[in-house]
Amino acid sequence: MANDTKERILDAALEMFSQNGYAGTNIRELSASLGLVKSGVYKHFESKEAIWNALLDRMIAYYAEHFGSAEHLLPVPESLEELTQMTMKMVNFTVHDERIIMTRKVLTLEQYRDQRACKLATKHFLTGLTDMFTRIFAGMMDKGLLRKDDPEMLAFAYTAPISALIHLCDREPEKTEEAIRQIEAFSRHFIKIYGV
Repeated sequence: MANDTKERILDAALEMFSQNGYAGTNIRELSASLGLVKSGVYKHFESKEAIWNALLDRMIAYYAEHFGSAEHLLPVPESLEELTQMTMKMVNFTVHDERIIMTRKVLTLEQYRDQRACKLATKHFLTGLTDMFTRIFAGMMDKGLLRKDDPEMLAFAYTAPISALIHLCDREPEKTEEAIRQIEAFSRHFIKIYGV
């Protein structure tokens, strides 16, 4: 039961932080949204900062579970079509999973306030994707699926526009389906240029 309450607190905190930011969220409102008193929240977390850090830890685990990590690497595609399919699976999950959407909003809001959020935003919006696709593209080059080039530069060229369109979905949700179509068209264009 205690773990359920902790998870409920973290779920509510993610929602409130994504809407109001860290500074705009207070424990009284958070506890009231859960039908708890402040002491009920403090029974599980000693402070708002403790909630914040537990939430960041949970975000890291959730991203690793759904997008891969150093311990759980995504497989290198066996075909060019599989690259597009893998990309679109990741994109669809990213723009439709509520926890991921709220996490992106929290990191965007708090990256200028909190050093840990800043590092996570950089990793999840830029360097982590570039690192992941550098490895994937190097593997695809080894398999003869992509022409030989600098895999890190190709990864950056591939992920930057996709990431930008995902952020557009957050700002203007009504453009999500159009952005998804653009990402798929971009992936196929990239393959036409770099595929073997």
